[in-house]
Amino acid sequence: MSGPGAPGAFSALVRPALVRIGDPGGGYDPHGDRYWGTGFFIAPGWVLTCAHVVAEGGSAVWRSEPAVGIVWEDGATTRETTGTVVLALPRPDRPEDRPPDPWGLPDLALVRVPGTRKASCVRLSERPAVWPAAVSLHGWSRETGELGVRHVHGTLNGSDGRALVTDGVKPVPGCSGGPVVDQTQGAVVGVSKGRGPDGGAVVPVTALRGLHDLPGGEAMGEALRAHDRYHLDRFHSLDDRPDWTRQQLVLSGARGGGPVLRTQLHGHLAQLPAPTAPGEIMHLVDQVKAWIRDDGLPDALESDPRTWSEGAGLLRGLRVPRRDDARDLDLDALLLYAAHVARHVSERYGDRADTTGLTRWIVDRSGDADRYLRREIDRLVTPGRPAPLSVREPRARADVLLEIDTPRWGRSYPWRVKLLLDGHTVSPLHCDDRGVERARLRETLREPLADALRRGDSGTHLAAVEAVLPRELFDEPLDTWRLEPSHGPDDAWATTLGQRRIVVIRDARRHDREPAPEWRERWEAGENGPLYAAPLRAEVPGAGRDAHTPRVRRETWAETYDRLREAEGGTVPVYCGPVGSGDGLMAMNAALAAGHPLALWRTGAHDHTDCAEFHEGAERLLAKAVTAEGLRHPIRSLRTRAPDRADLAWAETIAVLLDPPDRPPHGGRLEAPPLLGEGEL
Repeated sequence: MSGPGAPGAFSALVRPALVRIGDPGGGYDPHGDRYWGTGFFIAPGWVLTCAHVVAEGGSAVWRSEPAVGIVWEDGATTRETTGTVVLALPRPDRPEDRPPDPWGLPDLALVRVPGTRKASCVRLSERPAVWPAAVSLHGWSRETGELGVRHVHGTLNGSDGRALVTDGVKPVPGCSGGPVVDQTQGAVVGVSKGRGPDGGAVVPVTALRGLHDLPGGEAMGEALRAHDRYHLDRFHSLDDRPDWTRQQLVLSGARGGGPVLRTQLHGHLAQLPAPTAPGEIMHLVDQVKAWIRDDGLPDALESDPRTWSEGAGLLRGLRVPRRDDARDLDLDALLLYAAHVARHVSERYGDRADTTGLTRWIVDRSGDADRYLRREIDRLVTPGRPAPLSVREPRARADVLLEIDTPRWGRSYPWRVKLLLDGHTVSPLHCDDRGVERARLRETLREPLADALRRGDSGTHLAAVEAVLPRELFDEPLDTWRLEPSHGPDDAWATTLGQRRIVVIRDARRHDREPAPEWRERWEAGENGPLYAAPLRAEVPGAGRDAHTPRVRRETWAETYDRLREAEGGTVPVYCGPVGSGDGLMAMNAALAAGHPLALWRTGAHDHTDCAEFHEGAERLLAKAVTAEGLRHPIRSLRTRAPDRADLAWAETIAVLLDPPDRPPHGGRLEAPPLLGEGEL
């Protein structure tokens, strides 16, 4: 084998993990007539490749049949079996149709291969590739006329946002689906997708996260846990063949936070129940970074790890100003992270999760840590000890901000999806400044919102959605949106957004300027409570043509504004109808101008026949809530129960304005000047 970092240093480790993929029973055809492409074992029983490679098998592959031929070499023995595609992204819309060319990104497929318990496996990188980087591409090819393994070397020199790009090297035909090894990291950083005009396209291993989010995506987590257990077992085995951990150790010459420690930690983490969402992992990563850096500032850049091991990978290379450089911060961070995971899993699962092995390992490895870290770890892992001050109260890691602007050109609404990490710190995730038409908002925002919510959730503590909208969109029924199709009767995602989460509306226009004094005053009153209902619009007496003939008319904007301005603190305007246009919009303009941060209304049709029930129910709701923050959970409960309760039919279309004056966004929005009309201030 070549020296550390030299081309070919990892060829001997990659070679036994490579598989040939083709027709079942024909993958070892010496002429290659039935050969489709390359794959590689990431764990015993699991092969990773490109979706376009397995697509050569036709519709049987997409029907989850054992239609993928797998051939690999176990020492001097050639072995052959069949596998089943369990996850692929993207899948063809119509499996019977001719496969698209080119196949869309990320172009990944996970194949379950039974009976391969002793297969050799590659080591996947726990962090994104950093370029420029020397890489090697590996795979089977018939370039010389007969099938054989090919290794080519080049440089990873950039990314187009979804794929990595190699320079000076083109994948050999047939190597699609093969691993790409970073020669400095000593780990697989991507999967070869295909050739370009000047180089090759590589799908980064971070794209595997998309497989986690598919129906049945738990198989990806199962494969990655098996990957981590394999490498721990391999390191502990008495086999004298080279292994990935020892080769990485030669490359890095690392101290305590190096390859051996990470192999051990990942192996222990792989024994635990899987996390439910990225936010559950990031919640713990945030706490570790805050303790190590001695600050409470969230990071500006977001990550979306899917496994406990990925969370550990985010703690590499922490930089702490004015701290003793003699300390190995990577080691400190990993040990503290492991302790946080152990405590979190124990509290959540109790006796159903065995953290004994992980805890014993943490205590053993932290023996040489400084006394402050040892004390913190001890309080985390010792049963019955109170949580350290660094452990935050159970809550969602972040809430989600959905910002939609007034159209700048035509009728397209620009939008942004962000995380609100601590009520003040904003982390942008997705945006489209060109915007989409109103009819396409639900379809367009489905995946950006789902992604943001996965990052904001922490276990059973779910992120809220705060929609900062132009007033014309106040009647958009966000709470009825479903972000994913139902995967079965017990699927929690089958519930609507408003049934599963707290969804509130905030006014985009007011956040363009400093909060008015009356807005602050009314919010403070709402925070302290109690809350009272008052009509958003009211009927007032007037006069007909005959001065002696009384009649009833609707309030003007000025009358509504004056009445709501004089209302006592804690008053909540209530309206049995929509407020995005017509009389409802005029009255809502008046309420907002008068400083009201809270309001209730209905987003459905105008001709409600149960308005009396609506107003009575709103009064009970406000009395129960007591304060502005207390309004959140009763609203969600109403939205959940209303579809099954005839007496709660008035609540099926209920919307709530809950708009604190000092919560982001704070100004800086680029909107077209509003068209001033009656009642707009």
